[in-house]
Amino acid sequence: MERVTRPDPRKADPRKNAAFAAGMSRAVDLSALKARADAARTTPARPPQPAQGGDGDAPAPAPSSANVIEVTEATFQAEVVERSLQVPVIVDLRADWAEPSQQLTPVLERLAAASGGTWLLAKIDVDASPRVAQVFGAQSVPTVVAVAGGQPVDAFAGAMPEDQIKQWIKSLLDALRDKLPGIKAAEAATGGPEPEPEDPRFTAAEDAFERGDYAAAEAAYEQILAAEPANELAKAALGQVRFVARAEAADPTAVSKADATPDDVDAQLAAADVEVAQQRPDAAFARLISTVRRTAGDERDRVRSHLVELFELFPPDDPNVAAARRDLASALF
Repeated sequence: MERVTRPDPRKADPRKNAAFAAGMSRAVDLSALKARADAARTTPARPPQPAQGGDGDAPAPAPSSANVIEVTEATFQAEVVERSLQVPVIVDLRADWAEPSQQLTPVLERLAAASGGTWLLAKIDVDASPRVAQVFGAQSVPTVVAVAGGQPVDAFAGAMPEDQIKQWIKSLLDALRDKLPGIKAAEAATGGPEPEPEDPRFTAAEDAFERGDYAAAEAAYEQILAAEPANELAKAALGQVRFVARAEAADPTAVSKADATPDDVDAQLAAADVEVAQQRPDAAFARLISTVRRTAGDERDRVRSHLVELFELFPPDDPNVAAARRDLASALF
């Protein structure tokens, strides 16, 4: 089989994934796999052939969890199609030679193990079962397909950050909970929807923050973002850590000093941090917007960047932020 390739997910167009998922839900026909599986069951089995250099066929690797299944073309009907009548089955079309698969599959395995049986992970080696990949029309690995009620319902190609995968799975469960009886049954057996498993990387960062080691917390969040540049939780947390570190180190007289030296950009930035920490974001925003109006070049860019960082500490729909963004646009243009 010619190895399928995988584009860099950082360069992927999300609209293409959406189109791929929509097209798959309409066009994929899994009956071909069922027919082949049925034919395999009715064909007299050949005696097992000894493996070269061994005493027989090597056993299939044991799944890491009851919710993680190793699937082949022959077992696809029973393990994926039939099980999907009860709970969603997320098919991971993967290959050992593909580094993105090596990164994505452990994440899916961990989430499946913590799912409480509300969904299953079916791992399929595209080299060993090429017809499965062909039926799904997979052009790259990894390709992940959600199967429910015997049909694909959603999919994405390439790796995604873990927080986005969690949200994708949650959306699937929410959409299918009233259609697939096994979801509610699994949730009832575990006392409700399974809580999201803790990410040890975030736990380490939060522990450092709690003990006041802001440098360690910042480094931990930066490490997450180095591996997952689109991780919005890590981005937001990193901004919070940097702000708290600055605010705690700020001179308590920063506001009065800044008022006395309006042309001192560093003083204005420090005063704005103190005002936000004092729950006076409107004053902080007004201070920096005024500073933007009085400055130019690199100094103006530095003030603008600092102001945008402060905006990101608040919800996007915060009225103070909305008004300040309009004022900033006016000051710049």
